[in-house]
Amino acid sequence: MSNRVLGPLAAAVLFLTSTASAQGAATAEPESSGRTLTQWIADLKAPAPQSRNAAAYEIAGMGAAGAPAVPALIEALDDPEITVRFPVTVALREIGPAAKAAVPRLKQMMDEEINDEIAAGARRALRRIQPEAVTAE
Repeated sequence: MSNRVLGPLAAAVLFLTSTASAQGAATAEPESSGRTLTQWIADLKAPAPQSRNAAAYEIAGMGAAGAPAVPALIEALDDPEITVRFPVTVALREIGPAAKAAVPRLKQMMDEEINDEIAAGARRALRRIQPEAVTAE
């Protein structure tokens, strides 16, 4: 008798355990190189330009999952270091349409940025985020 009761009970426990862990995985914060997206976002304001550069590239590697970083990335577009601004354009491009809030600033960079590579990076990001925002020349 106990086997008849324990069998369905064990199956129910196993089902609930697997469902809970699947839900936990679905809501987990994205990670890259053993660090969370929140940690990489914080590094966008690190004192060392190398740390800010690495953070932008790590966020870029997360693709669309990096979308919560968009406000911090928009801020980082004004970083004084070229080595930071360029990977920020890459990160916004990789996030794609979810980075739509960056469109006005990217359009401005495309027109006003004195560094050609960064201006081109802004154009590439715009093409991915909102293609109609880039006028044909």
